[in-house]
Amino acid sequence: MSKTTITFLGSASAFYDEVDNYQSNLLIEKGERKLLIDCGTDIRFSLRDAGFKMTDVTDIYISHAHADHIGGLEGLGFIKKFTPGQERPNLYASSMIIKDLWDKSLAGGMESIQGEVANLDSFFKVHRIKPNGSFTWEGIKFKIVQTIHIMNGFMFVPSFGLIFEVGGQTIFFTSDTQHAPNQIMDFYKSADIIFQDCETSFKSGVHAHYEDLKTLPEDVKSKMWLYHFNKGKTQNSEADGFKGFVGCRKKFEFGE
Repeated sequence: MSKTTITFLGSASAFYDEVDNYQSNLLIEKGERKLLIDCGTDIRFSLRDAGFKMTDVTDIYISHAHADHIGGLEGLGFIKKFTPGQERPNLYASSMIIKDLWDKSLAGGMESIQGEVANLDSFFKVHRIKPNGSFTWEGIKFKIVQTIHIMNGFMFVPSFGLIFEVGGQTIFFTSDTQHAPNQIMDFYKSADIIFQDCETSFKSGVHAHYEDLKTLPEDVKSKMWLYHFNKGKTQNSEADGFKGFVGCRKKFEFGE
């Protein structure tokens, strides 16, 4: 079994403005392949500081269409397309996200290039994941899990975490989510490791807040790593029963 490494390129919220952290995007490495979990506006710098280049990315998963999760896609797409010897990266996302990802976020800067009218497939090999679906990357099956992040009027804006197994351990990555234990407790219980969205200052209502997460059962907190936090956090997460806060560029390694 080859080694799989998960690196938090950043572990901060969208509005973290200090130089010691970046937006919460992850990189999963297995062999020569590198799967980027979200691609926010900081991505060029967070990859660089972790020892990588944009051209190293072979695959991308997008959880939802906020800028701290997609703001770097335009730059990455252009770099991969116009750098000699590069291939289009695979792009995985829920079919509920793909159309708006292009029409509302990327088309303005990417559809007009010399000699052609481009679309999302011009830059990426697009894999549209069906509801309750999954995708397989380097032998790892990733199941998408819809979470409750934000509402637009009377409609939930699609946002999807991931459940996957690596090195004999089940990992639940929430992506951005409100505190909604009634909806996702079964996923908490089934996981060996939880990477949990956690804001640490004011309560925005669209992210799980630390004070609310403290009320979770001890057996859930004991396997929960907290990320997507605000600057100036003062909480003692270990004393409160959590695994801890994820530091910028923290690595988790599985397998040989």
